[in-house]
Amino acid sequence: MADFDLTLDELRVVARFVAEDAQEVLPLTDDDPRPRAALAAAWEFVQGAPRTRLQRVTSLDAHRAAAEATSEPARLAARCAGDAAAAAYLHPLFQATQVGHILRASATVASLSDDPEARLARSVARADPVLVDVLRRYPPAPTGSSRIARLMSALDAELRTAR
Repeated sequence: MADFDLTLDELRVVARFVAEDAQEVLPLTDDDPRPRAALAAAWEFVQGAPRTRLQRVTSLDAHRAAAEATSEPARLAARCAGDAAAAAYLHPLFQATQVGHILRASATVASLSDDPEARLARSVARADPVLVDVLRRYPPAPTGSSRIARLMSALDAELRTAR
């Protein structure tokens, strides 16, 4: 049961936001083709293709690649690619955990950056007003102790007050 509505156009905006981040770190993945396949499936959806089993399957495959990655950057990059494909199926449920599907990739990219605060500012600057509207339908990001969770929470707070 949905708590609110999300249109396919809104999901495409979210998927684009996540895919742009995943694209940035994709070179960090191992030679495993699964993250690239997930990102390609995300871009297909963003560009107007229907959401299909392709996004679900490639997302799961990219997350499996993350679990098998040989380095932390490769693991994080593969997870971003999986998140990009999964964004086509963001759940319209009033749960803070859903915010991770919108912002975790940006926080992850920031965590891999030499200047995380500047990288978060770039994410805020490129956030479409539709993305911010979707984000505001959810409760704030859960606070956590990991670096990525803290960055995600900071990004969430900034986006909610930015516009």
